[in-house]
Amino acid sequence: MGKRVPGSMPGGRGPRGGAGGPGGMDMGKMLQQVQQMQAGMLAAQESLKDEVVEASSGGGMVKVTLSCDLEFKSIAIDPEAIDPEDAELLQDMVIAAVNEGMRAAQEKAGQAVGGAAGGLDALAGPGGLDALGLGGLGLGG
Repeated sequence: MGKRVPGSMPGGRGPRGGAGGPGGMDMGKMLQQVQQMQAGMLAAQESLKDEVVEASSGGGMVKVTLSCDLEFKSIAIDPEAIDPEDAELLQDMVIAAVNEGMRAAQEKAGQAVGGAAGGLDALAGPGGLDALGLGGLGLGG
């Protein structure tokens, strides 16, 4: 008979009766959780195509709409914002509105994807991602 590792059970089980993965974590359960989170993140990313944000600048003279997957959807410019003598002002307002829209879309996307990845907290720490050498990825909380 071979030697038994102190604290282990016959049949390769760890001291807690789990599957004997690193730190006593059930590797099958961890893989299932990762697969569920991956599916949730894909669904969240897909739904972002239908989510839109609106932003404006110049006191509402320039309005833009973007999807949360960062696709530019529309722009509306108040005719009063069009001054042939000061095209640069209009350009600045368009840039400001688009940048604000992108920021808002990225924030909304981060919340959606972050919610889907929230289960990674359970995998962080000893016996989870740390035991696999993945703890430094910053995935859990």
